Amino acid sequence: MNDAPDPRGERPGPSVEARILAFEGGRTVRRYDRLATEEPLEIRLRAGGASQTVAITMRTPGADFELAAGFLYNEGLLAGRAGLRGISFCVDRELDTAQRYNIVNVDLAAAALPPLQALDRHFTTSSACGVCGRAQIESLEARGVLPITSDLDIDPATILALPERLRAEQGVFALTGGLHAAALFDRAGALIAVREDVGRHNALDKLIGWALLEGRLPLARSVLFVSGRTSYEIVQKAVAARIPIVCAVSAPSSLAVELAREFGVMLVGFVRGERFNVYAHDERLRAPVSVKR
Repeated sequence: MNDAPDPRGERPGPSVEARILAFEGGRTVRRYDRLATEEPLEIRLRAGGASQTVAITMRTPGADFELAAGFLYNEGLLAGRAGLRGISFCVDRELDTAQRYNIVNVDLAAAALPPLQALDRHFTTSSACGVCGRAQIESLEARGVLPITSDLDIDPATILALPERLRAEQGVFALTGGLHAAALFDRAGALIAVREDVGRHNALDKLIGWALLEGRLPLARSVLFVSGRTSYEIVQKAVAARIPIVCAVSAPSSLAVELAREFGVMLVGFVRGERFNVYAHDERLRAPVSVKR
């Protein structure tokens, strides 16, 4: 398995150059700008001589093997690193070069494909809606996923420092301003890993896929910080990876809060400046509650 950057430039990179007309200081200027690359990625499962496409998602090229592994793990189609024989780009000769690098084959160690009909829907997604999977909390319970029990807590000052620490590591965002990010930190706020993508869910799939391929799952002593809002799917993926604390720049959805409360996730939103809101499991915040309403 090798998903290293391509020095020959045969496959798309994370950003591309575009010539634009900019309006600045009351006048127009023609210049170049960097755009976040968006390309489709098809994820194929292979086992026992059979092959099945399980997802087509729009993503930012890079860390594609991690994205595939993380997606499959989060959706319950891959139990762990031992279930993988390998991950590779498609080498079908009838495809042009760009298409080959937009198809990832995931070879399972099992003798047959898992029961894909158990999925509620076929995964064809966009970067806007993300790779969301099951839309109800009961689906996690049906998979045998248990609530997280953890003694991990966190200091308010650590939470407030996360946005700046994340921004300092967002290389492609600094060039384009057009990417989301997901990052893992330890309890003290030290960065463990970060991944970027045009889709929030893809960025998290890449991050969890990295952890799976590196043998770091479960992530029971980690804090997740994501750019943008927190949806049900973000919390669902955190629960699957056993992450007990999830923080975000923006707001959570109502279903994200419900899921976090039921599955033992401390959920923090609106981490901006000197403030944030805790929506679930505030007992993990190492600060006294001065007012109760």
